[in-house]
Amino acid sequence: MTTPPEGLLFDVATPPTPVERLLLLADQYVQHNDMLDRLLQAGSQAEPDTHVASAQRLAYATRTTIKSITDERLFESHELSDAVIRLQQLAFLSSASTEHPLPTARMLTALAPEAAMSCADSLAGEIRRRRWNTTDAPAHQLTSTQRTALWEIACGNVVATSSLGRQYVHYRDARVLIGTLRSLEVNDLVERVPQSASPAYVGGPRQDRVRLTSAGTTALASTICLPPAAGSPPATVPPPAPVSAQTAARSR
Repeated sequence: MTTPPEGLLFDVATPPTPVERLLLLADQYVQHNDMLDRLLQAGSQAEPDTHVASAQRLAYATRTTIKSITDERLFESHELSDAVIRLQQLAFLSSASTEHPLPTARMLTALAPEAAMSCADSLAGEIRRRRWNTTDAPAHQLTSTQRTALWEIACGNVVATSSLGRQYVHYRDARVLIGTLRSLEVNDLVERVPQSASPAYVGGPRQDRVRLTSAGTTALASTICLPPAAGSPPATVPPPAPVSAQTAARSR
């Protein structure tokens, strides 16, 4: 049996790390929730069971992510145990949402993206403690502002709009400026999905969802998994700002 020429061998893609899987899972929940919002906006024109297949895929993806975490065989700290329980709850809520009408289904997965990101932070912290001598540097050196923006985008908290030739960013918790968004786009770390998110006001046009690209997912996951520089306190994800009466802010 002859060996095939080297040029015919296929490159096998490196599977995502458990932290990357959690970031990807958060993005899946963001897309799912956006889809439910569009169906709710369509009203009676929407197919009542359109969300079922998507919710079933989410439940399966969540269980697969749980398995990838348990396969790491990390020390079972309280933080890690709590993260796995939260993911099990997400899988249950996703499955349960298939048995409910759209408004209830949307409510059941409303907080799922941020829950998945919280689990990613917990898992990354456990990896930092267990593998403190990690020396791999992320492909993209992120500023603290860029890192915060990527985190908010991964949580599904950032959309973009344009009006009268100007572009705007709408965010929920940490501030994300249009200049920061543009710098992330230039580096292929984020992308916009046109008219995929809910309108800013009743009857208004749909907004553009801002999502992490594959490179953005890898960059953020690498950053939160790395130990801090020598002499620096351990890096943690900044807590969300207190929720104000205004649910969305806008920056130029």
